[in-house]
Amino acid sequence: MLFLIGCASTRPVEGPVRLGQMAAVNGPRVRADRVIEDSRCPTDVQCVQAGRLIVRVTVFGGGWSRQFDLQPGVPVHVADGSLTLVEATPLPRTTRPRTRMHAYSFTFNFQGGL
Repeated sequence: MLFLIGCASTRPVEGPVRLGQMAAVNGPRVRADRVIEDSRCPTDVQCVQAGRLIVRVTVFGGGWSRQFDLQPGVPVHVADGSLTLVEATPLPRTTRPRTRMHAYSFTFNFQGGL
């Protein structure tokens, strides 16, 4: 099981964020809380099964907050739009030890409703 390590930031930033940081995503704010699972195939091998990444986030809107488990490229309905985990780095490699929590970086996208 993986846990959040480090200090949380309450100030939203544009672009990639680390665990505990708040991202401004064209509407709501998103905090990357923890990595639930990272079984992605290492970049330096060929896998039969791709694996997956699941990141737990908290989304903050006008007076509300809600947790979601996101997977890259899979939009989740939030408020009047959809939130997507667009990118997560670093990708696993067999030549380096397991990814440390402070090394993860996430990029989110929010597409608002009509």
